Amino acid sequence: MSASAPFFCAAAADRRGDPLAGTAPRGTTWVLIEYRGAWPVNGFDGIDLDRAVHDEVFAVARVLRARILLVRRHGRRRPGGSGQWAVLHRTTSGRSRQRWGVWRRDTDLEEIARILRAIAEAGDGEVAPLGDDDRPSVVLVCAHGQHDVCCSVRGRPVAEALSDAWPERVWECTHVGGDRFAPNVLVVPDGVAYGRLTPGTACSTIEQHFAGRISADHLRGYTDLVPVAQAAIAALLASFGPAGRDDYAIVSMDRGAESWRLRVRGPHPESGRYDIEVAAVQAPARRLTCRGSEPAASLECTVKAIARASG
Repeated sequence: MSASAPFFCAAAADRRGDPLAGTAPRGTTWVLIEYRGAWPVNGFDGIDLDRAVHDEVFAVARVLRARILLVRRHGRRRPGGSGQWAVLHRTTSGRSRQRWGVWRRDTDLEEIARILRAIAEAGDGEVAPLGDDDRPSVVLVCAHGQHDVCCSVRGRPVAEALSDAWPERVWECTHVGGDRFAPNVLVVPDGVAYGRLTPGTACSTIEQHFAGRISADHLRGYTDLVPVAQAAIAALLASFGPAGRDDYAIVSMDRGAESWRLRVRGPHPESGRYDIEVAAVQAPARRLTCRGSEPAASLECTVKAIARASG
């Protein structure tokens, strides 16, 4: 490639064969804000919003490590009018918590901070229902072209296909992480990240997801797990077929000299438990995004062995 040739991070990652499993962005709480204006490169931080409201929402979200994403429907933008907001949370026991609202003035978004505080105050305890918990999960497709061109070029066709199939459940969103795996799709509050989709594979993958059958194909991982645990469960799904979101559970994790050893409970009593060895290494520094010109290191997880646990 010549020095002047455009660089596309997703194409480069495809050529290198960067492993997908174990790369899901971490998180159990997401804040969605419908914003029809142009998305700044830094998303929520860059929009024209009352500074006091911005700082309040940002501060509480940071305590929870909640991700704030701007969202919009795919297709033609309608100017002005009210927008939606939402707080979506996955509890430690796997329950979904959702609260949706409408904002016309900046101060309407202060309700987000109130809800985030309630989640933070629950700590490790069970978060009380937020009011819209019976709503189905939603699909977020990263189409943040100002952040990374691959997310726009590869993400928007996927967003169009998914929006045609599930118009009320699909949103385009700002940066979710892992540009080189674009198109990136995140299902929340389930906390499941997919990558390297096409319009066709996106529809079949999400159809399976909604049916309670998560496949290893295109799976980056579960966002409430650390990378080695994400890779371990992806390997089990690849070996034994699709399963429900909570069918596999991490029982223990031990770090050895060269690899991790994880014990995972299977989906059925007769399936027992599995011991999985996962190596996690820092890959050589390389260019990971379209915009970033400096090479950066990344963690890569490789499953070395899977065995049924004897104990």
